[in-house]
Amino acid sequence: METQNKIALVTGGSRGLGKNAALKIAAKGLGVIITYQSKKEEAEETVNEIKKLGAAAAALQLNVGDAKTFDAFFNEVKTVLKSVFNAEKFDFLVNNAGIGIHASFADTTEEQFDTLVNIHYKGAYFLTQKALPLLNDGSGIINVSSGLARFATPGYAAYASMKGAMETLTKYQAKELGARGIRSNIIAPGAIETDFGGGMVRDNDQLNAGIAANTALGRVGLPDDIGGVVAFLCTEDARWITAQRIEASGGMFL
Repeated sequence: METQNKIALVTGGSRGLGKNAALKIAAKGLGVIITYQSKKEEAEETVNEIKKLGAAAAALQLNVGDAKTFDAFFNEVKTVLKSVFNAEKFDFLVNNAGIGIHASFADTTEEQFDTLVNIHYKGAYFLTQKALPLLNDGSGIINVSSGLARFATPGYAAYASMKGAMETLTKYQAKELGARGIRSNIIAPGAIETDFGGGMVRDNDQLNAGIAANTALGRVGLPDDIGGVVAFLCTEDARWITAQRIEASGGMFL
């Protein structure tokens, strides 16, 4: 059988940062499985774009906020690995899927908190745990944090707390999975122009200008600034990097 290309699974890979990362990963010659929550057409469009880059690709539906569905999801992953990639296992898990909820600490509801914790922490925790039997030895986990875990911008107390938890978890994954040669790292984007959080950073000129003024490189980030960092962590060049928080923010709030 011919040598199998490596394969990455990118959650929330049909749009925004996840889509950009999926395309950059594919450009490096890896196969890509993306997940989407509800927008199947968007996901299929992304799959077609990945295929145009010469990489194998597939899209699967997944709600990262519902851990009860993960066993069934990984059964689907097994099927797709065989049918699309002629493989038994995959090599990189990118825990990208997420949502933004903007609420002050005083006003955060229990419902908002639970939604965030289920998606950004519990979901990423147990999805990765359940992925372990399907991850090759010598593979990698890429988690996603936020600049908001380093600096405090009012309105993100719950969201940023989950990201802080993910940063701690990343170190534990690196330590405990290192015996299998599995690396775990976390990237922390600064403010990015996407539809995240209702497209606030992208569409609010005043906010955009304020962030640019507080960023060393003088502008707000774009998805293109982040996808390549994720893709780099999915290559042999990053083989000696583990347990690291890599902030890609252009020097925001230094």
